Amino acid sequence: MAQLVYDETGRLLFTKEMKEEYTLLMPQMLPVHFGMFQQLLRLEGYRVDMLTTNHRGIVDEGLKYVHNDTCYPALLVIGQLIDAVKHGGYDPHKVALFITQTGGGCRASNYIHLLRKALEKAELGFVPVVSVNLSGLEKNPGFSLRLPLVRKMVYAMLYGDLIVNVANQVRPYEVEPGAADAAITFWQDQLIDGFQKGQGMSRAQMRDNFDAICDYFAQIPVQGEPKIRVGVVGEIYVKFAPLGNNNLEQFLLSEGVEPVVPGLTDFIIFKIYNRVVDVDLYGGKWVKKAACQAFMKYIEACQRDMIEALERSNRFRAPGPFSQLHELVQGYLGDGNKMGEGWLLTAEMLELIHSGTGNIVCTQPFGCLPNHIAGKGMIRKLKDDYPYSNIVAIDYDPGATKINQENRIKLMLANARGLQQHTQSPRRETVNAPSHTLTHAGAHA
Repeated sequence: MAQLVYDETGRLLFTKEMKEEYTLLMPQMLPVHFGMFQQLLRLEGYRVDMLTTNHRGIVDEGLKYVHNDTCYPALLVIGQLIDAVKHGGYDPHKVALFITQTGGGCRASNYIHLLRKALEKAELGFVPVVSVNLSGLEKNPGFSLRLPLVRKMVYAMLYGDLIVNVANQVRPYEVEPGAADAAITFWQDQLIDGFQKGQGMSRAQMRDNFDAICDYFAQIPVQGEPKIRVGVVGEIYVKFAPLGNNNLEQFLLSEGVEPVVPGLTDFIIFKIYNRVVDVDLYGGKWVKKAACQAFMKYIEACQRDMIEALERSNRFRAPGPFSQLHELVQGYLGDGNKMGEGWLLTAEMLELIHSGTGNIVCTQPFGCLPNHIAGKGMIRKLKDDYPYSNIVAIDYDPGATKINQENRIKLMLANARGLQQHTQSPRRETVNAPSHTLTHAGAHA
């Protein structure tokens, strides 16, 4: 059995011996993306389980061990991890916990410390916690994000964004229920198999895979008239995680609408861009700025490849690049507004409005002050500029009932159906987006 080793500050380390013996538990945020991340980590020799649990006991565990003034995503992530250790059938002495650290001013940077305090309270202080970060905040002998792994994860992120994008445009119209989900599973397996063989890891191969994914989903038979589109924005965890938003996308589908969810890539570019802006605003090392600019430029180039594949398909709508988001938000929020989702949240709402998705659910978790400012706080301004925008802020917290959340969304959808009679004409120059054309069943938008 691996010995417990502590550093000079008293922090329990995840050692090389633990890598061989322990199972790393990873909370789920984006099911498609994190499923690929899990497999990539397994290919690196880690034993990783992704937690997909979704029940009230998770909230109860969080409430038991996390201060009730802490933001709701922290309560959920910590509650899910502790619930898994206590009730997931694992040997508590053979598990370690994954948690991300952004290194920014958001309280998410301190989730790891809250998690360790919660483990102590639960008499589980012997369970190691592994920080996943690119800021050098915490290091462990048994875990490292080596450059080849980071590169694979960047590619998996882009593949995940594309798969989710095209699946969301197919799923509401599929002739055979479950066809889009089956296609997701197929491509996850294909891509991971390719990674294992060293394939799909060059720009040229990635472009080929992008085209193949678009072609594959375009062949799924669809039918019916185009549905009302509803965008989903907000704090990153509650926006993406079914546990955090009470299965919001599934609910929207059940209401007969098409969910539109901005991808993860823009958020990652945003975080890198913030490092560049920090040097400009507050000073710092030019080497750090240059390295961040190079990394950002590479991801943006890959993102353009993805967008071009969607445009070439002549079937799927393509999102705008990060640079377009930054342009849209000018005059609303400045680069210094970067805590949490910062100006990106407002920019995502603007992009949705400009691309014809003026109906938006803004997911607001309890305790996320930046999100309330850049999200809920900007709704009135957006409504003034775009009168036919239809945005509703939905609160997510331990005491919020699912039925109340869904009733508020239903009211927004009723407004959306009324607004459908009007032609939306944004005051500012609109973003060109491919028309939504349904094929294979004679339907056309």
